[in-house]
Amino acid sequence: MHYEILNIDLKNGIAVITINREKALNALNTATMSELQHFFSDAGLKIDGLKGVVLTGAGEKAFVAGADITEFSQLDADQGKAFAKRGQDVFFLIERFHRPVVAAVNGFALGGGCELAMACHLRVAGEKARFGQPEVNLGLIPGYGGTQRMIQYVGKGKALELLMTADMIGAAEALQLGLVNAVVPAGEEVAKAIEFLEKIATKAPVAVAKVIECVNAFFEPETDGFAKEIDAFGDCCATDDFREGAAAFVEKRKADFKGR
Repeated sequence: MHYEILNIDLKNGIAVITINREKALNALNTATMSELQHFFSDAGLKIDGLKGVVLTGAGEKAFVAGADITEFSQLDADQGKAFAKRGQDVFFLIERFHRPVVAAVNGFALGGGCELAMACHLRVAGEKARFGQPEVNLGLIPGYGGTQRMIQYVGKGKALELLMTADMIGAAEALQLGLVNAVVPAGEEVAKAIEFLEKIATKAPVAVAKVIECVNAFFEPETDGFAKEIDAFGDCCATDDFREGAAAFVEKRKADFKGR
């Protein structure tokens, strides 16, 4: 599939994906969502030696300033449900991706943009980044998972405050609340995201994938996260990476993981 909106730069096993709709502040329209869906369900799974993914937005003003309101301003109830479900399905693909995904937030992350960042495994914010869920200003609520993931990162009380007031918060407060993992000078977001991924890439790939699965399981009501952890631990014990990691520990050397 040829992407019209996503620019993908693959270097040293890391895919830097830039949402390239700068004039629209990188708002999430149907075409953008389709391309994200294709990458995380198809193209990204086929990249040999993939270490991880960085998601960012074009320009200096916005990571993603929301969903494209022109596409949903006239929806009825049933159409609205389908619209929200489609967005949630795409973001679940990101959250459940087998390699770590880091959001490099280089400006406004509002509405669907904040939801996209929260669907990533880690978030790096530039010092000028701003986060918020302004949907109540439009008579709406977040539909791409924002009401659920915001609680996970900042707790119920603060989540209710941010969701009901539509207040924006800056990078420093986002870090304090646990919404982001690091704050860096403007323009260094992608470099820091790559730094995270390079560090994670020195660990056992199968184990990293299992960590993602198990942490996600905590938030899945139908899944017993503890049982999931037991199964994942057993799966790891059967890998060549575990034997290599154990041997490297005993021999006091750096492990050479092969991802199997």
